[in-house]
Amino acid sequence: MATLAGLLLLLGCLAAGVAVLRRLARTLPAETPPLVDRLDAVLPQTQCGQCGYPGCRPYATAIAAGEADINQCPPGGDAGVRALAAVVGLAPKPLDPSHGVTKAPQVARIREAECIGCFKCIAACPVDAIIGAPKYLHVVVEDLCTGCELCVAPCPVDCIDLVALPTGKALAVRLVD
Repeated sequence: MATLAGLLLLLGCLAAGVAVLRRLARTLPAETPPLVDRLDAVLPQTQCGQCGYPGCRPYATAIAAGEADINQCPPGGDAGVRALAAVVGLAPKPLDPSHGVTKAPQVARIREAECIGCFKCIAACPVDAIIGAPKYLHVVVEDLCTGCELCVAPCPVDCIDLVALPTGKALAVRLVD
């Protein structure tokens, strides 16, 4: 009987200790996200590859590793360069024009009458914004389209247009101000 009472006392002390530790953990400052996460959070998430990397996260990883410069993202523009500079503690610099130029937000539109359903645009879209099936009409889900232009070149009938994002409408992805 004494061992049962001792066991219960021990379990009670452990439960009280866990409660104290949980309360203490709530008062500690939150952990700062890793550098790659902070860099990725300020990138526009267009996944266009203009920076020379296959998407925003690989570009953020390269910046964090010192393998890429902060001025290689045309969709982010000068504001994006400033945001990246602030994250890594560097002075902002002009956007590197060898990676492209900043453009107004745009989306892809497929001219339905000309689409042959070849599926090449769907395979090229890095954000799965184009839906359809082989040999059938394809459609761009504009709320998902980042305007990266990667679907345009593979289209054998040139039926994809890039149009300015309608006034008052924002991209679903996070944009750098």
